[in-house]
Amino acid sequence: MIRSVDDVRLIDPALAPVAEKVIAGERLDGDEGLLVATTLDLLGVGRLANLVRERLHGDRTYYNINRHLNPTNVCVASCKLCAFYVPWREREEGWTYTVDQAVEIAARDVDESVSELHIVGGLHPKLLVEYYEELFRALKQRFPWVHLKALTMVELDFLAKASRLSLEDTIVRLRDAGLDSCPGGGAEIFAPGVREQICDHKTDGGRWLDIARIVHRAGIRSNCTMLYGHVETAAERVDHLLQLRQLQDETGGFQCLIPLAFHPENTELDHLPPTGGRLDLQTIAVSRLVLDNVPHLKAYWIMLGEKVAQVALEFGANDLDGTIVDERITHAAGGTAGTGMARQRLEDLITEAGRIPVLRDTLYRPIEVETIVA
Repeated sequence: MIRSVDDVRLIDPALAPVAEKVIAGERLDGDEGLLVATTLDLLGVGRLANLVRERLHGDRTYYNINRHLNPTNVCVASCKLCAFYVPWREREEGWTYTVDQAVEIAARDVDESVSELHIVGGLHPKLLVEYYEELFRALKQRFPWVHLKALTMVELDFLAKASRLSLEDTIVRLRDAGLDSCPGGGAEIFAPGVREQICDHKTDGGRWLDIARIVHRAGIRSNCTMLYGHVETAAERVDHLLQLRQLQDETGGFQCLIPLAFHPENTELDHLPPTGGRLDLQTIAVSRLVLDNVPHLKAYWIMLGEKVAQVALEFGANDLDGTIVDERITHAAGGTAGTGMARQRLEDLITEAGRIPVLRDTLYRPIEVETIVA
């Protein structure tokens, strides 16, 4: 139990004022966030992040039974960070599913235990709002109990422009067709200089935040993300978190942050090294300490690997994501953690870490499934 700065057992004395604020439940500023992001006292930072995590959630660690669905990998954005996309000029080498095909692919892995479909894909200029309306309605008709978490802010922006609709009208139409919430992808790092290097054809950071604001005002909750471990600096990571925190103060619409470890293999940035465990764990901890108003923090096992994700449960994370199945984006970039995980394995990882597994739905409501089928 941490009651004083001495209990944190800091190695870096510069962290003492930060520890005092965290113990008192006070908000960190940007300079303090940068200190937490750059100190060599990893365990001290981890203890502080764990204190916040346990205040919010105790030992509860969430996971869900979910499936991924990527309607297309054809994309006009050509982001240097991405190994998943097939450019429009080579579209015959990729895939683009009809609505019927997409529903049948989902049906391979969806049963009554599955509570969520995570639906993202490339920016395909021929898949307009009518396609996604038809897809969402078809999925809801086939699997009425499943929550549709679909379309990043970047996809929504592109879809509205391609369909020649306002963003507000696009979101309302998709919501009425069955869109339940939005994932947090495409945020990457908000700093313009970074985006110029890794995703210069994608929605910029300010626009991403504007779209999230509109989504939240439409009554749709979303996640948010931060892609780290490429060309960004620690200061740019902290700034990214502060911008998310500012919007969350305004809308309250973010329910979870997912720090995403960059995988460079098979991308145009494959000269960069992959992230190491230290950066992974320190980023998780900084995220929990700076982003104090987003309730949940995910250790995304697909990108971190099972072992680092498990340790991250002591560094501020309270969620491991889910069973996933058919994850293709990280896998295309050389991810080695697999494309899915059994429910029992997720529970074992959580229990071995000394935490209590809680099966949840997308909105973090605990649910019960009598039979483990995933």
